[in-house]
Amino acid sequence: QVQLVDSGGGLVQAGGSLGLACTASGRTFSSYAMGWFRQAPGKAEPGKEHEFVAGIATNGLQTYYADSVKGRFTISRDNAKNTVYLQMNSLKPEDTAVYYCAARNFPYISQLWADFDSWGQGTQVTVSS
Repeated sequence: QVQLVDSGGGLVQAGGSLGLACTASGRTFSSYAMGWFRQAPGKAEPGKEHEFVAGIATNGLQTYYADSVKGRFTISRDNAKNTVYLQMNSLKPEDTAVYYCAARNFPYISQLWADFDSWGQGTQVTVSS
């Protein structure tokens, strides 16, 4: 099981950009599909508090995005650096949330929080209007 550390959150105006990074410990990072989720207070049904944002398979070639971020966010990974990234452009106030990276010991992407084995501590992203 890997341990994850999220970084890169902050405050940005609407239309701006932010980049998040998540670094994993351990030597088996390349065996883990990675995902980014977010949690905004009071905006989800119970049991669905963590919204899927983006995922990337172990090979780095297959990615998947939530419709709400498609075309604005880009997920990527560098297995040599044990790091996954989320580049967020054209940010909107509704993107405000705590963002979490997640790892699952399986090659393929999942959109379900419960399918993952490890999660970062979260990093706050605030987009002002």
